[in-house]
Amino acid sequence: MNGSQIDYIFFIMIELNPINTGILMDSSSYNSDKFKTDNIRAVDAKFEAQKIAFAPLTFQAVRAMLNLNILQKIEDAGDTGITRSELSGKTGISEYGIGVLCEMALGMNVIKLTKTSTSNSEKFIIGKIGWMLLEDDLTRANFFFTNDICYMGAYDLDKSVQTGKPEGLKYFGEKWRTIYEALSTLPTRAKKSWFDFDHFYSDIAFPEALPIVFSEKPSHLVDIGGNTAKWAISCCRYDKSVKITIVDLPGQTAAAEKNADAAGFGSRISTYAGNVLDPATRLPANPDAVWMSQFLDCFSLHQITKILKKVYDAVKDDTNVYVLEPLWDRQHFEASSYSLQATSLYFTCMANGDSKMYRYQELVDAIEEAGFSLKCEHHNLGSNSYSLLVFRKKA
Repeated sequence: MNGSQIDYIFFIMIELNPINTGILMDSSSYNSDKFKTDNIRAVDAKFEAQKIAFAPLTFQAVRAMLNLNILQKIEDAGDTGITRSELSGKTGISEYGIGVLCEMALGMNVIKLTKTSTSNSEKFIIGKIGWMLLEDDLTRANFFFTNDICYMGAYDLDKSVQTGKPEGLKYFGEKWRTIYEALSTLPTRAKKSWFDFDHFYSDIAFPEALPIVFSEKPSHLVDIGGNTAKWAISCCRYDKSVKITIVDLPGQTAAAEKNADAAGFGSRISTYAGNVLDPATRLPANPDAVWMSQFLDCFSLHQITKILKKVYDAVKDDTNVYVLEPLWDRQHFEASSYSLQATSLYFTCMANGDSKMYRYQELVDAIEEAGFSLKCEHHNLGSNSYSLLVFRKKA
């Protein structure tokens, strides 16, 4: 392990693991003042504006460096660094190609020059930003999701905002109304990036959510939007007797059944195929618990209330309704809020045209409008600061 790797490990421990370092911030006091002040110097504002102006090109420069193995070779060189000529020899890319990409990467602070570099003997080393692009799971999930799912469709973001429809979805076919209908037919790479993104965010909170949910000892849990059955399988592994019913679109329930059988829980995990927005769809009756993980952000506030009214009709007075969501105003770090705000644009231009990542209060209000009251709340679950909100029917 070289000196740079040790520095990066320490960097990750301090900046990305606040619980272990005593830097944990109260998520309820997220610094909203950032959005109320404009203290940036004019010269810095101009630089930030240039980053936005060239953002599509700089994004593709990084993608090229990842795909062509250039960034990896720079990291592999460690503190010694690597020259343009050496990179060319190791990757098969011309020195011209190496040059334009690395010069842009220097401008973005993705890579750095060694202290001994001169104009005649430049040597490149990885920067902290470059390390994140190569090694940080969150960054990689976001990056490839943006490239494989959102990049082309984002060109039609303005049209999506005007029409309230996911105008960018046409890049995956003309017949789909939402991306969820198209998931099973997406190209292999795009499908992988979508599920990697989706599972990375929700799955991390599962270990902390399971003890909360099963402290109430539910015997039958309805998982709405259960997708590939990851939560259902986790529940069956955690509790030896619970039975799960997954409610989702037909393509997703087929995948869930296959995965449940493969995990050995086919007898305890059943499925119910249907569209929760369809007036004819009725949810399984009288469950002990209802679970919705990163599901409600797929719908508008009006639709959320509509869905929860169906839940209200299906559940008992003492049924706990669990909602697991990453709320952008309940995050530890500014970068996390930024990522969630950007994810809202995916919903606008690619997913459905009218949903987003929500703030705490607007989501609670939409659910309570359906006849529920907030029983309790658990914040900061997992490294991505998920919130688990627990509702019951109003007394």
